[in-house]
Amino acid sequence: MSRKPTDKKPDISRGVPRRGTKAGTRDDEESIGLMEPMLVSETSRHWRGIGDLVVELATQSAAFKASLPPGVADALATLVRAMNCYYSNLIEGHNTHPVDIERALKNDYSSNTKKRNLQLEAKAHIAVQSWIDSGGLTEPATSEASIQEIHRRFCELLPAALLKVKSPSGEQEIAIVPGVWRDRDVVVGQHRAISPGAVPRFMARFAAAYGRLGKVEAIAGIAAAHHRLLWVHPFLDGNGRVARLMSHAMLRVALDTGSLWSISRGLARNEADYKRHLAACDLTRRNDLDGRGNLSEEALTEFSRFFLEIARDQVRFMRELVEPDRLKLRIGQWAQQEIKNDRLPQKSGLVLEALLYRGELPRAEVPELLSVGDRQARRITSALLEAGVVVSETPKSDLKLTFPARLAGRWMPGLFPEKPDER
Repeated sequence: MSRKPTDKKPDISRGVPRRGTKAGTRDDEESIGLMEPMLVSETSRHWRGIGDLVVELATQSAAFKASLPPGVADALATLVRAMNCYYSNLIEGHNTHPVDIERALKNDYSSNTKKRNLQLEAKAHIAVQSWIDSGGLTEPATSEASIQEIHRRFCELLPAALLKVKSPSGEQEIAIVPGVWRDRDVVVGQHRAISPGAVPRFMARFAAAYGRLGKVEAIAGIAAAHHRLLWVHPFLDGNGRVARLMSHAMLRVALDTGSLWSISRGLARNEADYKRHLAACDLTRRNDLDGRGNLSEEALTEFSRFFLEIARDQVRFMRELVEPDRLKLRIGQWAQQEIKNDRLPQKSGLVLEALLYRGELPRAEVPELLSVGDRQARRITSALLEAGVVVSETPKSDLKLTFPARLAGRWMPGLFPEKPDER
């Protein structure tokens, strides 16, 4: 599916009323078979290699999660949400750096209206992912209700300026209704989506196809669901973000990822291939060896391999990046520089080191850990809290590590591009 940038300015036109649909919504009565195949079958000639990738991804994801103390995993998941948001929005052509996203989460917005709107957009994305990560979805991520709820929650938090799309002529602004299927035709790149009145029928088939799958099928089918949702293009706008949030939710459940890595980072870093694969999956069956559905099974298989390889590579990247000894070295070097510049007290690095291996640290244990008195321990703790590298829910709660976006370049190089210190 060609998107450049994804679904930002679709070709929209008002449908003509037709029987069986609400007024103003045209239904061309397309067969839901147009969306087949929904999955690459394990009996298909194209399946080879998919199962091995599923096992490899599941094994590596589980090992990565098990390698982290809970406190460190929680801190990493918070940073990954900002990273996921950054890369997902980047695919849409919206560049809001994680540092600016972090500022928005603290209600610190740019004075520039356009940048402020993009900060609010990023904040909305993170709010929805946080809701997903906390178990907010009560039905499968591929259900009609879940997809509409993801879209509704995201759009309701957007500024008014981002809740409009223009008609093809540019003369009319059309409001996006959060969580509501589109009632107009859309064309995205070379792909003309199904008629608006057909969307409910196709989404019902979508939910049925992906809602109850075994573990291997569920993991292997995430890429297929990702494309088929974009193929239906159920909303006027926001389909790309909804598809990536849905995929995040599916990976979270199928692999118990702990939200410790991001598929969007890999897709954004391979954006040309991502869009090429999506466009190829829009194509009809090539020949008698290309499955038995309307759409190309071979193209769907190639996208599935690409998607699973991207996911596997992101797990590897994150595991290497936060490997305890390497992370300890980078954070220790940063702490020593801060101490040298009188921005942190002596022995501050020992607290950070303890948190890396333990996840949490009771305040009462800091004096013994550092071999200092209570007063000096409080001074060190306060300095770390003020520096934003340690957090605590209350003045007496345990200390926990946090990974500020502004320090990611030093602590976790390569996570996302550096940002100049400017507003």
